[in-house]
This record gives sequence, C-alpha cells and structure tokens, in this order.
Amino acid sequence: MEPHFIQANTSGRLHDAREPSLSALDRGFLYGDSVYEVWRTYDGVIFAFEEHWQRLERSARALLLALPVGRAELAAELVRTAAAYVERSGHVGPVYIRVQCSRGAGGIGLDMALAENPTYVVLAQRLRALPVEKLRSGLNLSVARALRRNPREALDPEWKTGNSLNPLLCLREARSRGADEVLIPNLAGQLTEAATANVFFVRRNTIVTPPLSCGLLGGITRALLLERIAARIGATAIEEAITPADLRFFDSCFLASTVNDLVPVATIDTQCYPVDELQLVWKLKAAFQNFASEYAAGHPELRVRTEEAEVAAGAGRAAEAEDACSRRNQEAGQRSETARASLTLPVGPFETSSASGSTRQ
Repeated sequence: MEPHFIQANTSGRLHDAREPSLSALDRGFLYGDSVYEVWRTYDGVIFAFEEHWQRLERSARALLLALPVGRAELAAELVRTAAAYVERSGHVGPVYIRVQCSRGAGGIGLDMALAENPTYVVLAQRLRALPVEKLRSGLNLSVARALRRNPREALDPEWKTGNSLNPLLCLREARSRGADEVLIPNLAGQLTEAATANVFFVRRNTIVTPPLSCGLLGGITRALLLERIAARIGATAIEEAITPADLRFFDSCFLASTVNDLVPVATIDTQCYPVDELQLVWKLKAAFQNFASEYAAGHPELRVRTEEAEVAAGAGRAAEAEDACSRRNQEAGQRSETARASLTLPVGPFETSSASGSTRQ
C-alpha cells in the first residue's frame, strides 16, 4: 500500500479518502458549518475517547448542531476505521484518527433551516510524529504580529469547528519567518496558544499555561497535565496570563497536543530556552506516556491493533526514546569536558544557542 493512503468512513461506509463521498452542497464545505475531533492511539488503543467525545458534544451544542452519531456508535466506527486502515496499509505504529460532523447538505444559504441530514466522516492514517532530531533540538516559535486570536465573544476558540482560518493564517505568517509554529496573542496582547497546540512554560518546579479566559482551545493533553500528570512527578501546575514581555522570566517552554503530546521549544523569536537540560519536561513527557499506556491497558474495547503489532510499536518507541536520551547525555558530557579543558564557567540555563529548522502540531 502507498505510504500516503488514508482510510475514510463516510456515515458508516468505508472507502479510500480520495473517493468523493459528500455533496458539493455540504455546509461543512460551503461554510465551515461543522465540528471535529482528533484522537490518536497509544499501544494500539484509541486514547482519551471520552474526553474528546465530551468536547465534540460541547462544540456541537455551541453551534446548535445535532450530531449524526451517538457516543457508542462513534466509538465503534473509530475502531472500525482505524482497524481497516491498519489492515489495508500494514502500518505498525500510532494511528491518527479524525472525525468531522457537518450539518449536512441543502440549499445554498446561511440559514440553518436549509440543512437536511447531518453527516460525519472519519479519517485514519499513520500518525506523523515529529522526527527524533526535531524533538531533541526543540521547536522554533514566533509570535503572530499581523493577526490576533479571534475573541471568545465572536467565535470562541473553545469550539472545535471546521473553520480554522484564524490559526491557519497566523501559522503561515510564522512560517514565513522560518518558524515551526506560531504563538497567537489575543486582542489584549496576552498569549493564547499555538496554531495546533497549547503552550506551557516552566518556572522552577511549576508549569504555567494561559487560562481559557484568554481565548484558547481547552486541549485534552493540557487538561491532563494540569489535573493529573504534573502531580505524578511532584510538580505544580497553574494557569496565568502571559504576555511576550514575560517570556524572559521562564526557564523553559513546551507545547502540548493530542498528536505529539509534549514537545520542547528552543526559541520564541529572539528568546532562547535550553532543550538538552529540560529535566522537568522530559519527566512530564515520560509520565504522560506512562499514563497513556495505563489507559490503553484499561480500555480493550478501544483496541485497533494486534498484540504482535503493539509489541513491535512499543519496542520502536522505546528505542527512539533511549536513543534520544543517550544522545542528550553524550552531548552534555562533551560540553562538560570542553568547559573543563578551557577553564571556563559552565553554560548557564539561558546561554544555550537556538535550534533551527522548520516543521509542523
């Protein structure tokens, strides 16, 4: 099977995603009149199904959109679609799963009454995780200047809708400056989130993230870090409004998302953060992945892969993590030797050079 194959499921019918399946009059296509959610698998199991389902319901209620599928049916269709993808592609590793629910097709016009039957489409493909090298070097971010996050009073970023133009255009601006991701300020100049992830900062043993009141998506990974994961390693987690002027007061930074869980940040414009010494971030990442594995063991009903495939994927993930850790330790040792040989002081936490590169959350 070709490497870019994507499995689709339109209202219960499995097919290649390249095949047409929706009306040209579908309101999700015409007006962005839709809601969506994204899941991924850990150890062959769809992770945090309930949390994503509840957010899908909240988004649909906000849009007065009747979901075309119920909780149990959607869970079954997600498993079915992901399993069909794995079977057809032969993929071994994490799977990315997305569902989009539209108000349906109908006459052309904004009036909701024109819509007929709501529809849903599930997509499953290989999870395109960040390369190990980018994970080691960290992401380069840039604060949006031309645009701001749309305010909650207009189109609340907490609603996960089919209209992504605001973060899309902000990301394009950051990419034009060579950044991997963007940090989007609100109308008050406070930082909200990245285009496809929530942002966290580290201050000693505390992780800090902007509150929902600043206007951002309530990420599932974000909530787990605040409510469960930080406490597992003895860290404190708080919400706090942050402006670009505050960036220099933090020790480090990372992004949190469903697709990539935790990813270190090396730079935000001219502000540099250490990546190879982010002990708290790496501990949080390990604790999160342990939590995900525990979840997988407790939810066999959401399993989409065989035991053999899980073992192979787990071994590959462990090897990647071990390699990244080994390289960090080796490089740290080399820096120490160089420092001793030249009789200079050790490099401080804010003297690390920025990482470079361009990637996409």
